[in-house]
Amino acid sequence: MNDWNASLYDRKLGFVSAYGADVVRLLEPQAGETVLDVGCGTGDLAARIAEAGATVVGIDASPAMIESAKAKHPALDFRVARAESFALERQADAAFSNAALHWVTDARGAASCMYDAVKPGGRLVAEFGGKGNVAAFAEGIERVLAERGIDAKPLNPWYFPSVGEYASLLESVGWDVAYAELYARPTALDGPDGLRAWLDVFGASFFAGMSDGQAAEAKGAVEERLAPSLYDASARTWTAPYRRIRVVARKPKRE
Repeated sequence: MNDWNASLYDRKLGFVSAYGADVVRLLEPQAGETVLDVGCGTGDLAARIAEAGATVVGIDASPAMIESAKAKHPALDFRVARAESFALERQADAAFSNAALHWVTDARGAASCMYDAVKPGGRLVAEFGGKGNVAAFAEGIERVLAERGIDAKPLNPWYFPSVGEYASLLESVGWDVAYAELYARPTALDGPDGLRAWLDVFGASFFAGMSDGQAAEAKGAVEERLAPSLYDASARTWTAPYRRIRVVARKPKRE
């Protein structure tokens, strides 16, 4: 999932950055700090953090996302790097991540890299998909693919942990977890084609082995299956059944 459609992401899935504004407020970036943005996407939240006077280093595994981020925010430092295997030349004051860590199946590797990337006493503030996130979408995709003789489980790119699972993982690599919660956040998608855009970007791995025609037909079948429960015809809006983990952790200061 490194070959993202950055323009479609910005055009139809802008809610990702919009909801991330709350996570930036939780971060409380300060002037003079260095903040690492893990999974920065097209850079809009990195720019918001920079507005507070912080220096931002944004990393993302997608070259297309980084190219877009550099074009939109040329004064900021964006780099192609994987969350589970990056290293910074100098430690940051904080690590920040919004709507990205559920794409990293090597969650321990990402937690360790973020730990190494911040100074003693530094903080981690992150939000991403948690246990049960988009469960109805996943079930609809699995059923449609099964009808076509395809097992969807090996194609699933997501990591959706429980609060207990993720807090324990963070603690196992050294973080002190100060706060963690799992909450439901039903999210309106943009217009009657909102689910199709969501499937095109976030569900792409499930349809990657199909021809364009086969993929379009299968996505239409997913829409048909999910419409009775998740599409409001009067408002012409789909609702994504999101469940998010939000976590704040600290790297212990040296004794």
